[in-house]
Amino acid sequence: MKRIYVLILLSIVSVTLFAEGESATAESMDMVWLVVSAVLVFFMQAGFALLESGLTRAKNASNIIMKNMVDFAAGAVVYFLIGWALMYGDSVNGLFGSSQFALVPSEAGGDMSATLRDWFFQVVFAAAAATIVSGALAERARYGSYVLFSIIMTGLIYPVSGHWTWGGGIIAEMGFHDFAGSMIVHGVGGVAAFVGAWVIGPRSGRYLRNDDNKVRQIRAFPGHNMTLAALGVFILWFGWYGFNAGSTLSGNDLSIAHIAVTTTLSAASGLLGALFLSWIWFGKSDPSMTMNGALAGLVGITAGCFVISPGMAILVGLVSGILVVLSVEFFDKVLHVDDPVGASSVHGTCGIWGTLAVGLFGDLEKIGTGLTRAEQISVQLSGVLIILVWVAVVSLIVFGILKALKVLRVSREDELMGLDLSEHGTDSYSGFQIFSNM
Repeated sequence: MKRIYVLILLSIVSVTLFAEGESATAESMDMVWLVVSAVLVFFMQAGFALLESGLTRAKNASNIIMKNMVDFAAGAVVYFLIGWALMYGDSVNGLFGSSQFALVPSEAGGDMSATLRDWFFQVVFAAAAATIVSGALAERARYGSYVLFSIIMTGLIYPVSGHWTWGGGIIAEMGFHDFAGSMIVHGVGGVAAFVGAWVIGPRSGRYLRNDDNKVRQIRAFPGHNMTLAALGVFILWFGWYGFNAGSTLSGNDLSIAHIAVTTTLSAASGLLGALFLSWIWFGKSDPSMTMNGALAGLVGITAGCFVISPGMAILVGLVSGILVVLSVEFFDKVLHVDDPVGASSVHGTCGIWGTLAVGLFGDLEKIGTGLTRAEQISVQLSGVLIILVWVAVVSLIVFGILKALKVLRVSREDELMGLDLSEHGTDSYSGFQIFSNM
């Protein structure tokens, strides 16, 4: 009888130890998965730098690189001090967080490992939202003013809208679903980019006007290095697997494979959609439109990568690729908003589309809000409009003040010289003869 009791006791101990070991392994997997995913998203900063540099003129290449380095560095510090708290702190009526400033916990003691892991994963998303604006203001924005706006983006604009959604605030309570940030990250950056490009005005000589101020000619300012731009796209695509699949927040989540597949298919079909439309429209297969098509597909699927099927991901990407071409042409030819890299269209237009696609094509059971199809579409649209208005109004105020103070834009002379020399006193291609169409 004693042997039976001993065997039962050993069995209980073994099961307990196994369960504890399994739990520890799961926690370790989650820790490694989120940190690695965050590193992939961080590497996207290199992709943005190469893409924006390649799609702009050689005389501004160092300025682009400097913007992308400093907006992450400044943004990381500000997100540590303020941004995380506003986004994930104790909620004040679902509007903003009010605790954990500088990551100081609400209660003393306890293991901070999970909080530090989550902060690291989220700070790279905040930096991504901020750096989107860089390309839209390229070649004419003062460096200091851009850095100031980037700080406001990571310290206020992005965290507040993030609290409304991922932080469990007012938009999340409606049943809004944006898995990895088509609107929360990319839409926020894209809307701010559009407002900034509109307020600062076009690059000198971009739109030639008649005496009655009507545009009579639109001059193309081709990017100086398509190879750099293409490498930037591949790096962004690579990092996007951390962006989307990492948003499972768990290395033990089997949906990682589903998300990787939908991300791949949407990016590929987005590229093809932009390629063929631009080929038909312009008579040539345009490299910059094709590259932006891939990014458009990635942005478009980001909100629904978990709830949209692989087959529908192809449709989402295809529409994204078509939309980005139409949007770039509309902003440029009709609205005369000069966005050198198409950031407003890639991240703004396609971010909005991808968020609405969740309601249109998402699996309602996976979304898990209990809403009908029509209700989910309505909620997605409402969330998009709320975020759009918030970002647009605050961005307009900030850029408007900077413009009124005459510190937003460099002088015409400095613009013609190039921001590398005028803002940084350096030459990106020392020893080379740089020809300019300005």
